[in-house]
Amino acid sequence: MRVLVIGGGPGGYVAAIRAAQLGADVTLVEKKYIGGTCLNVGCIPTKVLLHTAELYRMLQNESEGLGMKIEKLSIEWAKVQNRKKAVVNQLVGGVNMLLQSNKIKVVMGEAFFVNANQIRVKAKAGKEITIDFEYAIVATGSTPLIVPIPGVEHDGVITSDEALSLDEIPERMLIIGGGVIGSEFASVYSSMGAKVTMVEALPHIVATMDPEVTGYLVEELKHSGVDIYTDTKVESIEKTKAGLKVNTLSKEGKKSFEVEKVLLSVGRKPVTKGLGLEKIGVKLEGERIVTNKKFQTSMHNIYAVGDCRGKIMLAHVASAEGIVAVEAIMGKTSKIDFRTIPYAVYTKPELASVGMTEEQAKQQGYQVKTGKFPLYANGKSLIMGEPNGMVKYVVDGKTDEVLGLHMAGPRATELIVEGALALRLEATVDEIITTIHAHPTVGESLHEAGHAVHNNAIHLPK
Repeated sequence: MRVLVIGGGPGGYVAAIRAAQLGADVTLVEKKYIGGTCLNVGCIPTKVLLHTAELYRMLQNESEGLGMKIEKLSIEWAKVQNRKKAVVNQLVGGVNMLLQSNKIKVVMGEAFFVNANQIRVKAKAGKEITIDFEYAIVATGSTPLIVPIPGVEHDGVITSDEALSLDEIPERMLIIGGGVIGSEFASVYSSMGAKVTMVEALPHIVATMDPEVTGYLVEELKHSGVDIYTDTKVESIEKTKAGLKVNTLSKEGKKSFEVEKVLLSVGRKPVTKGLGLEKIGVKLEGERIVTNKKFQTSMHNIYAVGDCRGKIMLAHVASAEGIVAVEAIMGKTSKIDFRTIPYAVYTKPELASVGMTEEQAKQQGYQVKTGKFPLYANGKSLIMGEPNGMVKYVVDGKTDEVLGLHMAGPRATELIVEGALALRLEATVDEIITTIHAHPTVGESLHEAGHAVHNNAIHLPK
């Protein structure tokens, strides 16, 4: 079986490896860099910067309370960038090694379909290569969305790609968009000393998450000096002698901000242009590829996974979709339970969510119960100096089945897997609370939140 994969990101390279494991003859085509956006200009480098920012802020603000005396603490930005590159390079090398060990042929260049069984690749040196295949998986990812704001073309207006590699930390930065990416960059640059302003058109930042959870992030960002303007629209961006002037409009009226950098963080869009998909009969809706539940397109032998589908744009979802697509091609049966997909925000405090929010459960007709536990009552959170946060279970009031888990606080992005597993196994609150959790851990707070569903939290007063 000859399987072609277009795109070397988390959707593509995972699909390629799984196809090779199942005995396929696999070719992977990547136009820019193995590892895709996530590994090179997304998930991984962002978290490197966030880790440094978190340590720097902790040592600045909490060292004396921890019994340390630190003089002349400073950021050496060039070294931070070098560490980011080193981590990325090590992981890219690891992916290349995996592809090689699975005997996957890697072709660097830009692919476009000639017909439903053949592509042509424009290699970097200008040479064209023709590749025949029986099945193809399109995993071309996404790119930052550029909104049509007047002045968006000015120097100093950047996307997340450029924000990862600035030559220096700007004194003042305005972030357009208060979603996951915008919030993470607000955490990074405010911790590094920049004056950050965040402008969000919706009533809340990270609007897809439970507002009780995101409230902790709003509080922490404001404490770090971030000015947050919600229900606010950016009308235009002007070039000035000092940098950029951003003009906004809200119910309170017009307001302008003078900054050095403007970060556009309003979402991403699928990368599908130039592939020639329409010419061979693959159905598109706008720029996204339409698929069925097995990620098969309107052409029976062509599949699509990850961000190019324009659905849930997360690296771990792309990888899962890649495996399902390959197994469908190879005659196996598998599927994704989209209810159990965890969402993570790597700010301080970390935010994490899986399943339904309280409001979503009510809208779907459930008789909802919730269990909440504050992290100021959790020993490990106090030890870590991070008591601001909470755990919240959303539960079916009739059956006690877990419908959702929402968290703010240290290690939230790691612990959310417990909630995903609970949803996957259709676990009840009783099964959560009769599972012994280690002490002292932040994870104990999930145990306590389970008890709190029935107003029986052990470490909270009545």
